[in-house]
Amino acid sequence: MNNILCQTLNLRYPIVQAPMAGVSTPELAAAVSTSGALGSISVGASTPQQADSMIRTTLALTAAPINVNVFCHAPVQRNPQLEQAWIARFKPVFARYEATPPDALSEIYQTFVDNHAMLEVLLDTAPAAVSFHFGLPSAAVVQRLKRRGIITLASATSVAEAGAIEAADIDFIVAQGIEAGGHRGIFHPENDDQQLSTFTLVQAIRRASRLPVIAAGGVMDGAGMAAMLKLGAAGVQLGTAFILCPESAANAAYRQALKSAQANSTEMIAAISGRSARCLTNDFCQLAREFAQDAIPPYPLTYALGKALAAAAAAKGAHGFGAQWAGQGAMLAREMPAAELVKTLVKEWQAA
Repeated sequence: MNNILCQTLNLRYPIVQAPMAGVSTPELAAAVSTSGALGSISVGASTPQQADSMIRTTLALTAAPINVNVFCHAPVQRNPQLEQAWIARFKPVFARYEATPPDALSEIYQTFVDNHAMLEVLLDTAPAAVSFHFGLPSAAVVQRLKRRGIITLASATSVAEAGAIEAADIDFIVAQGIEAGGHRGIFHPENDDQQLSTFTLVQAIRRASRLPVIAAGGVMDGAGMAAMLKLGAAGVQLGTAFILCPESAANAAYRQALKSAQANSTEMIAAISGRSARCLTNDFCQLAREFAQDAIPPYPLTYALGKALAAAAAAKGAHGFGAQWAGQGAMLAREMPAAELVKTLVKEWQAA
């Protein structure tokens, strides 16, 4: 196919399945890749040992190219007073479910920045592509990956971030519009988020950058895919569209919410993890509306408490505190195997 994404990664279709840490699995990524698109896994929530196992499992399931995503958030700056105040705030909520919050917040996810062990895993397993979220690693790390023959991608939520990606000699920009589910890829969350739509962001980055752009956010079907490609995107990344696939790791409560009227409403929330992310409107969202941004500890410390609360509530049959990440097009999600979904997307795109 005469498309730079397909040519560079030897794909049949310019479709990327979003990495979605905690939801994407080796089975999902392999099914997507075998179908001619680019399947992705995320090792942002994994130790280097877990990442090695996950990547090798995926590679064993498909001979097609895969993408591995890492998190490049800034190392955490601890503030014990802020962290203890956050824990105290949630004690009554935990008590509602006959549980107690953790005594302290922990850095449950390690950043890829200066993470030499994780870099060695990537270099050793050599997936076809590696993508960065929340920022960028050092130029030296990017060059080591590229010398290994690995194609690099990075998320941008603004033209300025796209400029930094281009300056870092990365191959593709993933333009993440405000419609996208899950965590915003903004490099510096303390800065103002321009909250550009995918429609606007793709065009703005294409005007400012020479790099090919992959559109991400709000695309759920082949018609949406066709629209983004007509804007000049080199490919389209879909995440929420794949959550209901049987190969995903989404739990029963998450799937039920996505198939219900709840999918008609999503909102941005930082209180679950410490970073702004788009979630199905649930109990945690409603609770968090009263929280000031400066009262929330940084990512991923806040996520340690968020996950503990979700587990405590779920143990009592309440599933409204989970990280039910989803984009604005959540109500358009379809339940079918990943390979069938890829075929459906391609058919719709070609008919558009």
